[in-house]
Amino acid sequence: MSNDKTNSAWGGRFSEATDAFVQRFTASVEFDQRMYAQDIEGSVAHATMLAKVGVLTEGERDDIIKGLGEIKADIEAGNFEWSIALEDVHMNIEAALTKKIGITGKKLHTGRSRNDQVATDIRLYLRSEIDALSLELTRLQEGLINLAAAQADTIMPGFTHLQTAQPVTFGHHLLAWNEMLERDYARLQDCRKRVNVLPLGAAALAGTTYPIDRHYTAELLGFDAPTENSLDSVSDRDFAIEFNADAAIIMMHLSRFSEELVLWASAQFNFIELPDRFCTGSSIMPQKKNPDVPELVRGKSGRVFGHLFSLLTLMKSQPLAYNKDNQEDKEPLFDTIDTLAGSLRAFADMMPSVSPKKEVMREAALRGFSTATDLADYLVRKGVAFRDSHEVVGSAVGYGVKTGKDLAEMTLEELQQFGSMITEDVFDVLTLEGSVSARDHIGGTAPNQVRAAAKRATEKLAQR
Repeated sequence: MSNDKTNSAWGGRFSEATDAFVQRFTASVEFDQRMYAQDIEGSVAHATMLAKVGVLTEGERDDIIKGLGEIKADIEAGNFEWSIALEDVHMNIEAALTKKIGITGKKLHTGRSRNDQVATDIRLYLRSEIDALSLELTRLQEGLINLAAAQADTIMPGFTHLQTAQPVTFGHHLLAWNEMLERDYARLQDCRKRVNVLPLGAAALAGTTYPIDRHYTAELLGFDAPTENSLDSVSDRDFAIEFNADAAIIMMHLSRFSEELVLWASAQFNFIELPDRFCTGSSIMPQKKNPDVPELVRGKSGRVFGHLFSLLTLMKSQPLAYNKDNQEDKEPLFDTIDTLAGSLRAFADMMPSVSPKKEVMREAALRGFSTATDLADYLVRKGVAFRDSHEVVGSAVGYGVKTGKDLAEMTLEELQQFGSMITEDVFDVLTLEGSVSARDHIGGTAPNQVRAAAKRATEKLAQR
């Protein structure tokens, strides 16, 4: 008989009601209710399996599935009342089912525990979110690749140490970002493999005495296989930590993109124009156009990094098997998912409309002696050892600093004072166009290589 002073799911052992504060403190329904669809999906599969092995009758199975369907409709219509007294999403739905169909609702929990139930729900939820995030990541890549192909000839300075190094193309720079995202996509897909195993059937920690068919349940829910060890099944959160680590890397990449966009949109660089709809103004300075979206994404990266450390710390001292600590896995995981989804959406919407200021970029590439390495390579082809050519070019740059001339602006006579082997053909490599075109190999910044790389990247996306 249930004790009306306590939660009817476990109150038989207790002689007094849970303290009201403790009830609120230990409840998770305020945040885990977002897994209602996965909880119902898992329960439908569990009931179907129980009927297959003869633990439930077909009529009981059908009543349970019908009742769960009605509960899902109520939740989605906003007509479901969530109760903190029932602790979590699982007990709220089970209580509603029992109220709706009677004692048969109490049979649903046969052969399972909330421990394996919640582990299953989280995996179902995260699997779905990984699929959605992967689509958004692909959409961002498509925008980057298309913009890169369109800007394959747009010359800009390439930087090391944020100092002008060598000329590159804007398209080449964008495809560097795409390479990061390509690795991010691969990591998400690899993580999904470890998410996609079924813990249901592990029960509380040791399995169950009922003749369950875990392979059948896994098949119904689209899992690759059931988990192998019941103790690990209910206590494992490696998959959540791994996802959060992958999300942290993605956010680190988006933060790097953001930093460059913020710099490039500033008056000091003036390389790009961000769409007005992704910027805001100042309440006091009417001239301001603030790059709020990339700034905010840059800031949100720290939030996701923090969630990763929260999950690692959560798990570091837990003995086997399930512990109440694990309730703390959901809020950092859910917030990471939400933050990453919002950041990817913002970038995927924004990037196709970013406009490069080509003349400003080109003029910036002319400053800082960006073709110095091209002159060194030219001298090597003339028979000068590279270390000697490096010294010669260094002297030429020093002369340029004194005279205020870029290498391409010097006369042939001025250049020849640093090496008699320099002839008229040197100007073929000292131009920006000559410099970028000379990097004509896979992975290089030559415009035809950028277009070919964009084509390969598009074909790779089409295979997903």
